[in-house]
Amino acid sequence: MDLRLTPDLIEIRERSRRFCDEWLIPFEHETEEAGALSMESYGRIRQAVLDARLNAMNMPVEWGGQGFSILQQVIALEQLGRVTNALWACVWRPAQVLEHCTPAQRARFLEPECRGERRYAYAITEPNAGSDVALLETVARRVEGGWSISGEKWFVTDADIADYLIVVAEADGFGQTCFLVDSNAAGVRETRRPRYMHTFAFEHPEYVFEDCFVPDDQVLGAPGQGNDLSKDWFTDERLMIAARCLGGAERALETALAYAQERVQFGGPIIDNQGVSFPLADCAVEIAATRALTYQVAWECGTGIDRKTIHAKASQVKLYASEMAGRVVDRCVQVLGGRGYMRENPCERLYRDLRVDRIWEGTSEIQRMVIVNELRKRGPGAVTAWPV
Repeated sequence: MDLRLTPDLIEIRERSRRFCDEWLIPFEHETEEAGALSMESYGRIRQAVLDARLNAMNMPVEWGGQGFSILQQVIALEQLGRVTNALWACVWRPAQVLEHCTPAQRARFLEPECRGERRYAYAITEPNAGSDVALLETVARRVEGGWSISGEKWFVTDADIADYLIVVAEADGFGQTCFLVDSNAAGVRETRRPRYMHTFAFEHPEYVFEDCFVPDDQVLGAPGQGNDLSKDWFTDERLMIAARCLGGAERALETALAYAQERVQFGGPIIDNQGVSFPLADCAVEIAATRALTYQVAWECGTGIDRKTIHAKASQVKLYASEMAGRVVDRCVQVLGGRGYMRENPCERLYRDLRVDRIWEGTSEIQRMVIVNELRKRGPGAVTAWPV
């Protein structure tokens, strides 16, 4: 059993790291000081994404993507996750559920997004429906030629730069359904852009839909398929969150280690003190363990593994990686002392950036529920055994 990275994975890792170092990290301070990334800077990065062949890495080549496997995407996102202020979001990945587009929808929405000409935002969370999506109150009423959507959506990440939304609503007689809705459609209204703990490259606006007409040809998948599509989206996103957590934790460790080796107190570098060196050793162990688990599950995705099993394994990875990253960054801030508390330091920004990974795309508590349900139904081997 050979667990070494293949040459193509090494090339993707190096290309992604080089892109992060040359095109994302240089914009960190601008983003932190301004509270967001300017559209001028985003335009420059956008072209660099295309030049680096990192656009739409999750979509087939024939649709304008890069055709990366899940493992290849994890390798790339791990390196992009080293940047702070969520500047990794500049490297766009169309929502995995867009694979269900009809040919006409693909030509209108997906293929332009692969080229960087459009961007989506996923609108599912509501004021009264977060972890429990059964409480969704946004409705889609059947009308002549299509649907009329009314409701409210919160935490619509990247919607400030998106020109269309994937809206999940309760459709008359069918249940949860996904709709492709142009951001400038009549009846779509942004109500607020809240400020958050992190400084994010883009925004998380809130929207109200007031009798927004959506024609039949903008239903994504089949009516009533929305819950299944959203689960697939969550599975995909949870793996990518884990990959970015790895990258962020690795950068925090690199930063704290370099400081501990250079900082002299009481006659020697502070890394000579076990109170400093042992926490760094713990960080290294946790990162290595998380990488092994994340790569394993990403690899399993390409083996035809059962959809329900991979859903639980993605929850396992997201839970472990997001909580690991929080512990690692906290230790690194402590090693850096007062410098670790300054916003000019990447560890301080990562401390704020990575906290949300225990919340969005399913809280840590929701991940545990998913894992326990799999344990009950299929036993420990479903989520703990090495694949055969």
